[in-house]
Amino acid sequence: MTFEVGDKVIYPNHGLGIVERIEEKTILGTTCGFYHLRIVANDTTVLVPVSNVDGVGLRRAIGDDEVERLFGLLGDGKIDNHQNWKGRFKDNSDKMRSGSIYEVADVLKSLTFLAKSKSLSFREKRMLDRAKFLIISEVSEVMRETGEGPRHGGAGSARQGAGGQSRAARGGGERRTGSASCTSLVATLKFAV
Repeated sequence: MTFEVGDKVIYPNHGLGIVERIEEKTILGTTCGFYHLRIVANDTTVLVPVSNVDGVGLRRAIGDDEVERLFGLLGDGKIDNHQNWKGRFKDNSDKMRSGSIYEVADVLKSLTFLAKSKSLSFREKRMLDRAKFLIISEVSEVMRETGEGPRHGGAGSARQGAGGQSRAARGGGERRTGSASCTSLVATLKFAV
């Protein structure tokens, strides 16, 4: 898979990034092409070797039609859960690293369901928060681009607060998903758990 400057991509477990430039670098005598990604959530830069795009799971952001499929998956009520913590955590970690938004959605569903019946471990709580963030940030970006905001909880709801400004534009420091925005968007996902 190849990308161009300006493409919006998903870097597994980090979320939405923008290809800012493509360049060649020589490291230890070997010349390689690199994508320079700016991760939107925290303005960090990540270098991904062009030859290893598939290996790291870099992919394009989902499209509008895939948002409907994602909502369907989140609302279908099917949950696959391990009984023991170790197996569940390993499976969920593998899904989070896969880069697939549908795998991340499975993690979100299973941990949300589990949290209703018992307390999650610290690591599982962090994983649940990360899964929420990854899904909300990608879906809100797609909805913002297509202008479909109000239908599923508001355009850019993960980034915007009062007055439609991003937290960074209001001088709020790090751009993270606010818990109120998370709650409203996750509630619109129509969990059947």
